[in-house]
Amino acid sequence: MNKLFLLGLVLLVASAVSAQDLISANELKQNLKNPDYIIVNAAANQKVFIRGAINLPHTTLCTDEPVRNLIKSPADMAAELGKNGVASDKTIVVYDEGSTKYAGRMYWMLKYLGAPNVKMLDGNIKGWKAIRGPIGGATKGKQATFTAKVDANQLATMDEVKKAVGNSSYVIVDAREPGEYAGTAETELARPGHIPSAVNVNYETLVDAKGLLKSNDALASMFESKGITKDKTAIVYCETSVRAGVVYLALKGLGYPNVKVYDGAYLEWQSTASNKVD
Repeated sequence: MNKLFLLGLVLLVASAVSAQDLISANELKQNLKNPDYIIVNAAANQKVFIRGAINLPHTTLCTDEPVRNLIKSPADMAAELGKNGVASDKTIVVYDEGSTKYAGRMYWMLKYLGAPNVKMLDGNIKGWKAIRGPIGGATKGKQATFTAKVDANQLATMDEVKKAVGNSSYVIVDAREPGEYAGTAETELARPGHIPSAVNVNYETLVDAKGLLKSNDALASMFESKGITKDKTAIVYCETSVRAGVVYLALKGLGYPNVKVYDGAYLEWQSTASNKVD
């Protein structure tokens, strides 16, 4: 009975970790030569990479029209991914320089495109270096096929955000720093502040001092204290929704059934004169 209990406990812990769509540095190291794994660096201006990683900054899949850092069309994103050697039928492991935000952005974009098996490296490149994982130059990916099967439920439009303001069936989550949320931080935005009724969860508070995502219990407590509960549709944004991806990943990992990213983000919201700002 004790052995069965311990086995069940181990399986429960394992399922909780896998639910986060995280992969540890040690697990990735064990699969470094696995042909079914593709590793993608999502940060720009990097000179050192995980050995075998493809260099594909998240901005490669974005456009600056009509506002900065919007995702390109699904067809264009799929073509870019395939050209760079990212196949949709592989296990795709994304990482960045340690901030977590670029990996989170790439993670969300791939989930939106319907990639079935996407993981983020817990701790990113810092976690990799901590276990002395092999590093080197970027790998040139061979042409691959990325088939986009868009999951529109992962994306919130501005019209849906308007519907969500003050709506008890929704919770709008601002992933920026408190000063940005309050409108007191120095910014070039014409109308600093936040979307009305949004709650603030600074994405930086989701990771510990080592850059690892905090435990499920700690994350759940943090979200619930802000009124972010599973019975509501959560819409996450930041200035350009780069930082929103980290919060999205954490919420999905905790089993929140309805989580979306507002891709136009605060940049689009405040640029529309008819939208109110708090």
